[in-house]
Amino acid sequence: MRRIFVWLHRYVGLALAGFLIVEGLTGSIIAFKADLTGFLDPRLVATRPAPDARRLSLAEAALRAEELEPTEHVDYFVNYGDDRITMRMGGRRNPATGERYPDVPFFVSLNPWTGERLAAVEPEGLWARFLAAVIPFVYELHVNLLAGPVGQLILFAVALLWTIDCFVGFYLTLPITLQRFWPRWTPAWLVKWRGGFYRVNFDLHRAGGLWFWAALFVFAWSSVQLTNPIVYDWVMTKLSDSQGVMEATMRVYRFPTSEEDIARMKARRNLDEPFGLGWREAQATGERLMAAEAAREGFKILRPAMLNRVGLSRLYSYDVVIDRPFPQRRSWQVFFDADTGALHAAGDPIRLFGLERWGDTFSDWIRQLHLIQDPIDYFSYRIFVAIAGVVVAMLSITGIYVWWKKRRARAFSRAQSVGRASPRDGASVRAGVRA
Repeated sequence: MRRIFVWLHRYVGLALAGFLIVEGLTGSIIAFKADLTGFLDPRLVATRPAPDARRLSLAEAALRAEELEPTEHVDYFVNYGDDRITMRMGGRRNPATGERYPDVPFFVSLNPWTGERLAAVEPEGLWARFLAAVIPFVYELHVNLLAGPVGQLILFAVALLWTIDCFVGFYLTLPITLQRFWPRWTPAWLVKWRGGFYRVNFDLHRAGGLWFWAALFVFAWSSVQLTNPIVYDWVMTKLSDSQGVMEATMRVYRFPTSEEDIARMKARRNLDEPFGLGWREAQATGERLMAAEAAREGFKILRPAMLNRVGLSRLYSYDVVIDRPFPQRRSWQVFFDADTGALHAAGDPIRLFGLERWGDTFSDWIRQLHLIQDPIDYFSYRIFVAIAGVVVAMLSITGIYVWWKKRRARAFSRAQSVGRASPRDGASVRAGVRA
């Protein structure tokens, strides 16, 4: 059995090595995506024009973005920060043709104080254009290998095999016998720095995998969730009490489940009927509902975070940052009808999506850990994620080196065996001829 696992770890590791080097190093970079984007492309960073300048409200930012892009709706806020406001846009219906404009990933970034579009002009100079393209390139390489849905499918297969290999690799570090288990297992956690180059690489591969095993498993299994939530939910419902993240999301976002509901909602969306509540009315409604939630739940609202439009089910969602301490969620969200303002759902993500079951809570946490989102969005954790990404690449590189050295040793051993056998074989032949 151990020989089978050795073979599995060796060749699965070799097959995944190139992908994991890319994913590990790009993941280390995008752990600081927002900071690096502003550093490499200063056009995307706004500065306060005056000490007492007032920032645009969520509604004002949305209206300004739709004014700049009259063929687009604001779908959701990606960032509502101090240096920029970024919104994801979705296509409206073209009044000339009756068809919807193409709904492709499209983002608008605004100055939070003036409402001016950021990055409206291409940077001057080849070097500046290159720097501006670095982080978008790295991000797309990380999430889909620059190959769209095909790349995401490849990364799903990589994530699934990586998850399995996490357990195989862990098993191979264990002693063969249970006698004196801890003394025998202790060397697996250590690196003999005074050993030869091969020994140091082998120890780094084994000890690095053990010290970072929990992080490796979290990133591997959450990658399955992010690349193929259907398969992930199916596995989790078999292994735990999870109801499935997708099912909870469908319920909260009031997405249709039957074919009749889907057809009816699509038809209503295609009509592109204006919401009963505009952006200003939506923000006022969200603030009113959130104030009631704060009074009922006993938290303090620190600042608004998002105001999102869910076109298919005609909902708005309004998010705020609250004063609850780690590890509780620092966000609270209300969903309400986009025509009447009636409350649809409210709560922090655990309560809102019904994630009280341990399987759902586990799925939610590993997703947040992978994406570096609330409640673990701290600078220190970003540093840890960046280090973990380098470790993933290191484990792949040392694994390739260990395999190559062992392969050379086996080839040399076979050559020596053949060399030693040849004289005897020749003498036997000569003896046979004489006989």
